[in-house]
Amino acid sequence: LKGRSNYLCKQRIAELADRSQSRLELDDFSTKSKADVKKLVEWSSITDTGDEGELDWQPLRQAWSMVSVTSEECPGASRCPQGDSCFAERARARAQTSDIVVVNGWLYALDINAEGTIIGEHDVVIFDEAHELEDVVSESSGLAISPTRITSVASSVRAIIREDVISGNFAKSASRLRDQLAPIINQRIELPLNGESREILNELRGRVNEALESLRTIATSDDSAKQRKLRAQSLCTRLIGDLDLALQDRAGYVAYVSGTPERCSLEMRPLDVGPALYESVWSQRTAILTSATIPTNLPARIGLPPEKFDVHNVASPFDYEQNALLYCAAHLPDPAQGNRDKAVHAEIEQLIIAAGGRTLALFTSYARLNAAYSDLSDRLEFEILKQDDLPKMELLRKFSESESTCLFATQSFFQGVDVPGSTLSLVIIDRLPFPVPTDPLMSARREVHGKSAFTAIDIPIVATKLAQASGRLIRTQTDMGVVAVLDPRLVTKGYGKTIIAMLPPMEFTKSNARAQEFLSYAISNL
Repeated sequence: LKGRSNYLCKQRIAELADRSQSRLELDDFSTKSKADVKKLVEWSSITDTGDEGELDWQPLRQAWSMVSVTSEECPGASRCPQGDSCFAERARARAQTSDIVVVNGWLYALDINAEGTIIGEHDVVIFDEAHELEDVVSESSGLAISPTRITSVASSVRAIIREDVISGNFAKSASRLRDQLAPIINQRIELPLNGESREILNELRGRVNEALESLRTIATSDDSAKQRKLRAQSLCTRLIGDLDLALQDRAGYVAYVSGTPERCSLEMRPLDVGPALYESVWSQRTAILTSATIPTNLPARIGLPPEKFDVHNVASPFDYEQNALLYCAAHLPDPAQGNRDKAVHAEIEQLIIAAGGRTLALFTSYARLNAAYSDLSDRLEFEILKQDDLPKMELLRKFSESESTCLFATQSFFQGVDVPGSTLSLVIIDRLPFPVPTDPLMSARREVHGKSAFTAIDIPIVATKLAQASGRLIRTQTDMGVVAVLDPRLVTKGYGKTIIAMLPPMEFTKSNARAQEFLSYAISNL
């Protein structure tokens, strides 16, 4: 079961048949977006599920938004002409009658906030990748108010009310909010909001309420117009609700600005998700939390009292000591020195050649991924696939089909990647995956821990992410290969031993020659 926005909306598809309306809504779309919308409409007539994940190509986000709805927009099956055949509702109905329902962490967290109305009654919940639970619940429990969101609401309103004054007022609010937020990206904002920030949100609330009142007076002549009106009303109501919350004195929340100057957002998230999880999960049902690496401080971070849980360490079925080698390229420059791309790319090139392709290279930023791809894609004789060139599952399918192929990706591929066998013998991690130092939410959490913050927060995050990334290598009992960490801090800093101790028990080396030797041995045993 997935969130509603992952499924085609049959009502949106039906509305696109109205050429005059679709021309209005697609006016500002690029040629590529319009072409993608056309392909999605054609696909809607042959798909059984409407699930975006089943596409073998990646539509632009703008195009997908034209054929889907978010939970904020949807008026509900009972108020929609397509409600009986709705893809999302069918998926939910199947879930309601199933013994086992699989959802992602985000949807389960939304169900907690919705008091159990999304997934339905259940006695047991299993959280896989449990180390992510705190962040997922925190994010889903928060709110975001951005110029982009204001513009989206305005577009929905404009589809019903063709009044320049209302559209102009929304545009003014979006512009004022952008001007206020853009200079303070990645900075925290004191709560309760005051000064110009408070004035802007109050003004916006008045304008959204004015639009909502106008919508209520509009008479609609057909089902399509009625549905567009309901979506616009729903978006306005949700935005007013978030504005009211943002204007409150929200104890225990942190407010900050995320994004870029062009696409900035005011966000508020709870610092402590423990109370919500205890009330909705720990005190209500049996829960099983699993992960390859669970930090020892996780129970405290998610509100799980010591008397409420037992710990079971299950031995791995894989012989890491014999089949895997952990290589730290200690000779490379420290990331703090900057400008180490040339040395890192040379190291990656050498290792890929030694592995004969068969490489998953993981980067801690898109910038470093793109720099490596640009430098190496022409120098190497092996095909290099790059994240976002195709949907994730399609990328993994292509990668798994050829032993000589490499895949360059970012942290979203640190987990959920299962490529057993001869097509993956080398996992490269370009640097230790520390959280961004300026991240406002992380900064607030560090303040709670004081002097112990680095040990209590940063090191467990790095160790957990590195363990997840390392886990991409050995997927069966016969898999062999090398995990290469291109960051000397793993051996030059005192915390390196702590991190290594939390990884699978692999042979460890600082020798590039030993890494190449092990790769040769692994490949010879394929």
